[in-house]
Amino acid sequence: MSSFKDVVGHKNIIQYIENAVKTDKVSHAYILNGEKGSGKRLLANLFAMSLQCQNRDEDGDACGKCQSCKQAASNNQPDIIRVTHEKPNTISIDDIREQINNDIVIKPYSSKYKIYIVPDADMMSVQAQNALLKTIEEPPAYAVILLLTENAEILLPTIRSRCVMLKLRNIKDQLIKKYLMEQMEIPDYKADVCVAFAQGNMGRAIMLATSEHFNEIKEEAVHLLREINDMDVDALEAAVKRVVSYKMNITDYLDVISVWYRDVLIYKATKNVDQVVFSDQLRFIKDRASKSSYEGIENILDGIEKAKARLKANVNFELTMELLLLTIKEN
Repeated sequence: MSSFKDVVGHKNIIQYIENAVKTDKVSHAYILNGEKGSGKRLLANLFAMSLQCQNRDEDGDACGKCQSCKQAASNNQPDIIRVTHEKPNTISIDDIREQINNDIVIKPYSSKYKIYIVPDADMMSVQAQNALLKTIEEPPAYAVILLLTENAEILLPTIRSRCVMLKLRNIKDQLIKKYLMEQMEIPDYKADVCVAFAQGNMGRAIMLATSEHFNEIKEEAVHLLREINDMDVDALEAAVKRVVSYKMNITDYLDVISVWYRDVLIYKATKNVDQVVFSDQLRFIKDRASKSSYEGIENILDGIEKAKARLKANVNFELTMELLLLTIKEN
């Protein structure tokens, strides 16, 4: 992807960036804040590419064809620096000093700007942030620093106050579905499931659409929900043991159950099949809706949230899942 025109959603941010580039009113520091998979890296890369482009479009977008754009697309543009860190959960003061502070005094190699992209910027230690602050307060005219964060509130107020904040919002479901179907050739019913679980996050939608593991989790959970009312105690215990194999992805597993019962609730209340996410399981959704009461469905949805809370609190995994399956069976 070499153009803002190819980006799905985030139109306000793109318009702001293009206008800043076009009018040459570029700030020295930005924070791109959004959850994992929201598109921070993509926007930062395109922003950097457009700033360095040698033959920019009238609207401020990169041409995608000049030497600088080709280098940027292959991560080889010498004046676009991506800050890395060896420790998995910390960007240290040494990382900032070596990769930004000591480097930023050297003029750009071949471009107008020298751009520093800092992924996971909310992992900077306080010492690292203070080291960066000195650079942000008195940067060279050619320097642009892009801080990518999932939680900008973790950054020092003094950092935040000196940066332009760009907050990435959720993308509309219909835009994500259109992209999955047209660009990735995902079938209608599968796209609906991915969109429901992505909750406005394009990166997550793409990951779900291409993940065989998620498909396996979904199929296992759906199989359980279709059979659970006919299960005896032994079968229920066996089901709990199978769920253990998905322990590392238990949030996805529980989300499948949650969406299934929301489908049951929606169909029971409206008889509207267009709003059902698991449209390929409509016969089973209708059957469950006819047998479960509103109170019973609410009990199950409440039970799922309680299970998530218990697992976060490190309550015994098998016991938690056993209680949830019993709640589902009884309602």
